[in-house]
Amino acid sequence: MTAAGVAAGGLTAEELQQIRDALAAGRKPRVQFTESAGQISGQIGQVVSLEDPAVSDEWVVVKFGRDELPFSPGDLRIAPKGLPPKKVAPPPEPAAPVLSGPEFLIDKPAPPKPPAPRKSSEEAPAVKESNEPAAPVRKAARPVKAKPSPSLTVTLAYGDGEWTVAANQGAKALARPYVIRPAEALKMVSLVDVPGVQEAVEQIVAAERAEAEQQAQRLRAELAEVEARLAELGEAG
Repeated sequence: MTAAGVAAGGLTAEELQQIRDALAAGRKPRVQFTESAGQISGQIGQVVSLEDPAVSDEWVVVKFGRDELPFSPGDLRIAPKGLPPKKVAPPPEPAAPVLSGPEFLIDKPAPPKPPAPRKSSEEAPAVKESNEPAAPVRKAARPVKAKPSPSLTVTLAYGDGEWTVAANQGAKALARPYVIRPAEALKMVSLVDVPGVQEAVEQIVAAERAEAEQQAQRLRAELAEVEARLAELGEAG
């Protein structure tokens, strides 16, 4: 005997012949499902027909509840005498056919939502839900660097015996080179305390002064000669 109290063996050839004779006489012999039948082991059914065993291994058709299902002889045994059949819960009734036609829907109000629990003052305020898409988060604008002002360049130059001053702001010329006097150049340089620059300007100015003095002496000598010649011509007239 197995744990379910049902013999593991199935129908013998002699028992199958007895069932065949009973079916021929119009009776439906009772059988009991063995352990090999699975979950319905130990329950009682009625044999309603025998099929061709050459076609399938499950050729004993048993009525079980409202169903008629085929089983193999190993799944069945002759039901013990005096054993009342176990009641089988009837299968659920098929759902009523759906009639074609307009469909009527009854809108039921949604159940009220329970009130949200109050939050303490320490908690963050609740965020209001909205179906609207969230606004895109804007990135913090980078600080705009102030554009540096173009450089200012003032040039004091000396060449060909002349002092010139020019001024440029970036690539823009504010003042084209114009001639200034040596005294003005020396004064401009004296305002800038750069070692060596003032000495160089003083040397240039001193050299120009010496050359101017020599030129003045030559002119005086020439003038004296011209005046003497003019005096001689006056006496002759």
